Amino acid sequence: MRKARRDRKPKQQKRRLWVHTVTTVSTFPRAGLFTADAATIARTLASKRVSPKGITSGLRMLLFFINRAGRGLSAARRAELLKAKRLMQEMIAKRRNERGAA
Repeated sequence: MRKARRDRKPKQQKRRLWVHTVTTVSTFPRAGLFTADAATIARTLASKRVSPKGITSGLRMLLFFINRAGRGLSAARRAELLKAKRLMQEMIAKRRNERGAA
């Protein structure tokens, strides 16, 4: 008869994914926004209704979601979110160029 091994790791508990419940006091993106296409995510997060402090606030929300979701994101979803990030960065650069030219 074999002895029970005591050095085995106990079964890992199911991890709770809490990123979907995170909100801030001033902004509330609509439910399911981060499952939309990149253009919709970028346009919505850039709007004054969702990001009253400006487009950079929306970009920070997107980055927070990407970072906190971590390994829970599929490759396709991560790629779509990174595409939205690039679109928002382009919007920010365009606005900075317009202000600099004026």
